[in-house]
Amino acid sequence: MQLRTLVRRNCYQDSVKLMQLTRTVRGTPGVVRAAAVMGTDNNKATLARGGFDATLLAPAGPNDLLLVVEGEDEHVVEAALEHYQSLLDADAGGGAAAEGPTVRSIASAVAELPGANLALISVPGEYAAYEAFKALRAGLHVQVFSDNVSVEDEVSLKRLGRELGLLVMGPDCGTSLIGGTPVGFANVVASGPVGIVGASGTGIQELSVLVDQLGSGVSHAIGLGGRDLTDAVGGISASMALDALAADEPTHVVILTAKPPGPATGRAIVERVRSYPKPVVVAFLGGDPHLVDGVAHVAADLEEAARMAVALAAPDAASSTALAFDLDEAARSLGQDLARGAVDRRFLRGLYTGGSLAYEALLVLADRVGPVSSNISPTKERTIAGSTRPHDHAVIDMGADEFTVGRPHPMIDPDDRAERLIAEWADPTVAVILCDVVLGYGSHPNPAKPLADAVRTARRTHGDGVVVIASVCGTERDPQRRSVQQQQLRDAGVLVAPTNAAAARAAGDFARRRMDGWTA
Repeated sequence: MQLRTLVRRNCYQDSVKLMQLTRTVRGTPGVVRAAAVMGTDNNKATLARGGFDATLLAPAGPNDLLLVVEGEDEHVVEAALEHYQSLLDADAGGGAAAEGPTVRSIASAVAELPGANLALISVPGEYAAYEAFKALRAGLHVQVFSDNVSVEDEVSLKRLGRELGLLVMGPDCGTSLIGGTPVGFANVVASGPVGIVGASGTGIQELSVLVDQLGSGVSHAIGLGGRDLTDAVGGISASMALDALAADEPTHVVILTAKPPGPATGRAIVERVRSYPKPVVVAFLGGDPHLVDGVAHVAADLEEAARMAVALAAPDAASSTALAFDLDEAARSLGQDLARGAVDRRFLRGLYTGGSLAYEALLVLADRVGPVSSNISPTKERTIAGSTRPHDHAVIDMGADEFTVGRPHPMIDPDDRAERLIAEWADPTVAVILCDVVLGYGSHPNPAKPLADAVRTARRTHGDGVVVIASVCGTERDPQRRSVQQQQLRDAGVLVAPTNAAAARAAGDFARRRMDGWTA
């Protein structure tokens, strides 16, 4: 096995673009691992934790592009590094440059687009706050895609934004939908009366998609970043987003979603909701139910939140039939006998590419099968490493940091999830595997295919006896087309539910049947 690194000096590249390039390079025969990152201390430390030799990473500075490839032999590694460079050079020569002028600062971007009012910041975390401050002082709202930004910098940015009347979304904010324009990872949905404020990425995507499926539409979906509702930050962006949607005439109903907020911030936000001039559906996933006492519209999961919001926005138009799902009927339509399977096959595995969807599934499943282990568990007792082979029910977020060292995020490259599915199928105690497929801008161009191929391979290699249930977060207008993705899954024998919550309920109910001894 050979490992090599290559440093390109003063060659900044966007992290999403680098993940997409890495997906391509990893497809090179003989490549074991590949990574393309800026040479910041955080990135190098992350690679070192993933097993890469720290001494080989040391020459790269924070403004340098670091390429790392491990392969079967020297020729494979050399070819992969050349592939990386050719992709970078091709993009520099005809990609972004062909679409418009190159700008190298916030000031030059403002001069080139004087009507713009939003800056998307996606630079190494050490520099993200600096660039965001410049954008705010240039009169721009800011979405900070970058992570590894300190809490102190986040608070400073948001306080300045509040003083200037400018919204700061993030850090680590990957999804927004502003006036119908997707920013980051987002789906193409209809415009309409429902506004969304969310401290989650795929949670916002799922909500916007479900609102669309139910026949309504989204005015704006405002991402906050995962820390905004902690007491350390105090919900500054959440409060400003609620103010903006209150004043936005096309917005008639608002959904507010997040993991449990900090106690003081949660109380303040709930008090704001109680006096809000428009209906607000609150979905604090896994939160203290007493926190929302007195709130008129409280949802237990994202599906319920979307249903409530659409019904409040247009009671006559709302229809729940689009989200109906019957596990047994779905199995019959594919000719599957759910009663088949060995007695020992009774456990559930959730293999997720979307972190918020994984968290929602974890909460839904706990009510049906009891304790569920996870690498994102809210309780220490049930927390496991994602790479650990569980011995009971488990939900794994494969987008967690431990899986993305030297690899693209699984929403961009779902091959690792496909390999994990085959491995879990081989476990003689696993009865059902639960998965998500996330569409939209930034995601894999055909994410259902690796999953469908893995199901076929697992069935051919290890036999029948495992049920696979999935949901597709996307619309017909997304580049990948929802119906096309769903049909690929069904053709492989996957039972496709209309929502993530419905898929989790069905998977949990099926696992419960197996636990109760329901077999052929």
